Parts: sequence; structure tokens; C-alpha cells
Amino acid sequence: MGRLENKTAVITGAATGIGQATAEVFANEGARVIIGDINKDQMEETVDAIRKNGGQAESFHLDVSDENSVKAFADQIKDACGTIDILFNNAGVDQEGGKVHEYPVDLFDRIIAVDLRGTFLCSKYLIPLMLEKGGSIINTSSMSGRAADLDRSGYNAAKGGITNLTKAMAIDYARNGIRVNSISPGTIETPLIDKLAGTKEQKMGEKFREANKWVTPLGRLGQPKEMATVALFLASDDSSYVTGEDITADGGIMAYTWPGKMLIDEKWKEETK
Repeated sequence: MGRLENKTAVITGAATGIGQATAEVFANEGARVIIGDINKDQMEETVDAIRKNGGQAESFHLDVSDENSVKAFADQIKDACGTIDILFNNAGVDQEGGKVHEYPVDLFDRIIAVDLRGTFLCSKYLIPLMLEKGGSIINTSSMSGRAADLDRSGYNAAKGGITNLTKAMAIDYARNGIRVNSISPGTIETPLIDKLAGTKEQKMGEKFREANKWVTPLGRLGQPKEMATVALFLASDDSSYVTGEDITADGGIMAYTWPGKMLIDEKWKEETK
């Protein structure tokens, strides 16, 4: 029997990347997977792939930043499933915006609306479907919610907010049998990275990946499935006494204070090639 047998899991932002990989892993573990995403075509591709592999999956259009869209999404799930066991708030966006005095207000608002407000809205309207029997909520934060990045204050603020919102939710719903935790990925090989830094085939994308290889102690970018298996641990009964935690899965980046010797030690760089 799979670790999520007879459980219903809702995953937002599951058309690509970490969300897509998690939908596939959860379905393989026996869950009925409900996908919500703003990208209809890619969302349907994820559903089709799961069904072809023998899993259960359904999809509904969702804009996590729009309260009415989230309400409609929750109503559709209630009609289709009644209750749910797992909520993975994974939908998010990211973009550089310059230093704070240069940062476009509309960009800041957009990132906060999707990443932070979206996590809040989906939790607000889907938690009622979990109150009857409890369950697990997983929020996607980031190592950028633990420390800061150049020119990305909007993303840093949103992800820092998610990390602490997770703790607040864990306290709020512990006595209801709902555990709430977050995952803070490092740099993961996803379409978002292709958009932000360039693809592997592009010069800037190659340069970005090489820089990340030597600055990451494990010497490589993470893969979406590696984040999906962390989500599986938090979704399953294997983590039954874990709540209010943020699990950083970043290849070791947050383990050091600053790059220090790595900046000048050629042997360290050579070992990552």
C-alpha cells in the first residue's frame, strides 16, 4: 500500500516544476490528486500523464491571487471530494526588480499577491475541508525566505512571510489535527529557473548553473522530484509529530555564513566540475 493510499491531495501550481513532480509522486503513492493552476494546457498534460500511469488526477483552473477564483476552486473540490487530507500550497512567481527605491510597485504587489496572499487564500478556503478529520498542509517557501538576494526584495518578503505564516497556521490548527509545515528549496532545475536565468543551452543560463554548482556544497542544482519527496514525507504519516517546521532543501547553501574560501579556492571549484 502507498503512503498516501485513500487520501485526497490538493496541489497548486502543479502544471510544471516542483508541483508537477509532487503530483506525480503523490499519485504514485496512492493519493487522489486535485491540481489547481492558471496554466490550463500544461495542467492537463500533468493530469494525463498521471492517469496514463494508473493514478487518479483531476484539475480545476485556479488563480491563487484572486479570492473569487480560490472560492470557486474550493467549492468545486467540496462538490467533487467532500473533504481533503493534504494541501500543498506551491504556486508562486519570482522576478528581479532592482533595489528597493527602484523596485516597481506593481511587481512587488504581484509577487506578494501570488506567493504570500495566494498561500493565505488557499489555506483560508480549503482548511474547512480538512477540519473534520485533520490532515497535512505544506507551503512552498524558499531559502530566499531565510536570507536575502540582490534585487529580489519582493520575493524575499513574500517567502519570509510564508515561513512565518506556516508557524502561525501550525499553532492555529494543531488541536484540529492539522499539521502545517513548509519547504524551503534552493535553486531547483525548473521552467522558472529557465525564465529567470536562461536555459541550459543559453550562455547566461550555462553561466548561472556553473556559478550555482560551485557555491552549492553538493555541487549541483536540485531536481523537482527531490523536493517532491520532501513534500511526501510531510504529507504522510511518517511526519506525524512534525508541525510548524521549515525544511530547507538547498544542497547545503544555508549551512555556511558566507562563501569565504570558496571564492578563491580553485580546488573547490574544480571538484564541482
